[in-house]
Amino acid sequence: MPRLLSSALALRRDPRILKIPPYLSLLCILVGAVWLFLLPLNEYSRRTYISENALLPGQVHTYFGGSDQNVLRAYKQEVNSLVGKSNVEINDKLESIVRGLGLKTARQNFTYHAAGRTFEGENLYAILQAPRGDATEAIVLVAAWENVKHEVNKNGVPLVLTLARYFKRWSLWSKDIIILLSPDSIAAPQAWVDAYHDAHDSSRVASLPIKSGALQGAIAIDYVQENRFKSVHIVYDGVNGQLPNLDLINSVVNIAGGQMGMGVALQEMWNHNDKYPDRLRTMLRGMLKQGLGLASGPHSSFIPYHVDAVTLQPFGEGWQDEMAMGRVVEGTFRSLNNLLEHLHQSFFFYLLMHRERFVSIGTYLPSAMLVAANFTIMAIFLWMKSGQPEIPAASTTESSDKDDAPTPTTERDLFLPLAIVALSGSLSAIPLYIFNHVPESALTPLFYLFLLINTLFPITLSLTITTLFSPNLQQYHLVKSFSLLLLGMFLSSLATLNFSLAMLIGLLSAPLSFVKPSSSPVSRIVGFVLLNLTSPPAVLLASAAIWGLNVGDILREAAVAWHVTGTYSAVVVWCVWWPAWLAGCVCVLGRPGRDQEEEKKVKKA
Repeated sequence: MPRLLSSALALRRDPRILKIPPYLSLLCILVGAVWLFLLPLNEYSRRTYISENALLPGQVHTYFGGSDQNVLRAYKQEVNSLVGKSNVEINDKLESIVRGLGLKTARQNFTYHAAGRTFEGENLYAILQAPRGDATEAIVLVAAWENVKHEVNKNGVPLVLTLARYFKRWSLWSKDIIILLSPDSIAAPQAWVDAYHDAHDSSRVASLPIKSGALQGAIAIDYVQENRFKSVHIVYDGVNGQLPNLDLINSVVNIAGGQMGMGVALQEMWNHNDKYPDRLRTMLRGMLKQGLGLASGPHSSFIPYHVDAVTLQPFGEGWQDEMAMGRVVEGTFRSLNNLLEHLHQSFFFYLLMHRERFVSIGTYLPSAMLVAANFTIMAIFLWMKSGQPEIPAASTTESSDKDDAPTPTTERDLFLPLAIVALSGSLSAIPLYIFNHVPESALTPLFYLFLLINTLFPITLSLTITTLFSPNLQQYHLVKSFSLLLLGMFLSSLATLNFSLAMLIGLLSAPLSFVKPSSSPVSRIVGFVLLNLTSPPAVLLASAAIWGLNVGDILREAAVAWHVTGTYSAVVVWCVWWPAWLAGCVCVLGRPGRDQEEEKKVKKA
């Protein structure tokens, strides 16, 4: 035992042990990335199932149809006559129709300011009181006048009006049904949901004159195509990567795909053959939307308030008509009406790769945690390295003969490294504020100006620090250690809230773990170029080119999401990723003071 203990102590003092962490860090990144690509396999994913037995999806006979089709045609003519009119004129007409059905109606005004633009309008909503309920619970049926692509919802609005008339005739409802007719798909639903939960800014959003009970679920209809359709597309992505309870999606799939015989698609995968490539594409598309954190439809505003919601979009050429779509909504509402308590048994954290295939958080979370752990490993490694004096290579072999000697340590100079990391974090407020508050017309030129400054500023900052303070190698190690420690801590915490965003930022930040200061000009230039290619502005510019968008459009959408729906992706990019990148550039461009002194001695000699 004493010999074993002595061997362990000798191993701890062996300088070769410090060569392991960089390889361990790289292994964490590789395993995390490979883990992600294994998820679509049958061995790592599971078939979907209904956890809440009370839902009973597809177990009821739907009656929507027959004479309701004539009513739908009449409402469609009324809606078509309103195209091109103002929001108030549209609501005047729709309100008269809804009141004619015997429902209580109310309106709500809202105004948002973002990217130099004003988003204002008026919501119209009505409440169908449940004959068998006590107004303590409600389900919402939403139809926005315009969808997220600014197309008029010519079939969705008439269908909702027809369903309201149809639902009014039934006495089986135990929950109130709220009909929400909003002018757009993002700002208007957000204003209504905020006001419903008394979480609104009264200076921008008016309070609701009438309310019902706690919202148990919401279904939005986005039906813009005129011809018959083949399948239904379920849009389920919420704000900041939040998702509805998986039971709601499974219920819609069961009703539409099983009972109604429709095809069901996710993530715009119109033709899915349930093979590995299509599963992977569906999963990655879902991760990208979840990572961006933008609202994808009227349903997105409900999810942050723990109201499970989806948007249904017909697509394709087939034989299904508006009545079939109405029966899907009816079946879903009948299932939600059966609930005795809020949806809670199924998953809220999942990745869907097929309408009947998913992975839960326990399966996919380790991949993001491994990527985040690589930053923590390197931070600890650099902290240990900063406390050891620089030992000449020749004396390394002699140290193995002195196992019992105490390991020499040096005092760490923490002030300058902490100041550099704090400065990087403080400067991050500048791009965050600018890109969220300047007018839309100035976003593109400001971005390219920032791209230029972002390239030159690290060079200027590094030269200034080198000239004024002449940091040594230990201080550069500490700068990188503190920066990576913060990055790993933030990403590991974020992974439990928005796995996709943490994974994306972690992979894009991976080069920060391996760059280091060097006395070689070539090494410094190569490292700096590598970091610039993976900087937040460069990635944003490359993304705009890949998607065929103007970078100003992306920044405008991010600014609108920041002010209207409270999307925090910009905070992660500018206040977590960018400061770590800036600190990494300072380390790459830095020249330890010892190297400068040696050069001076060489010149004098």
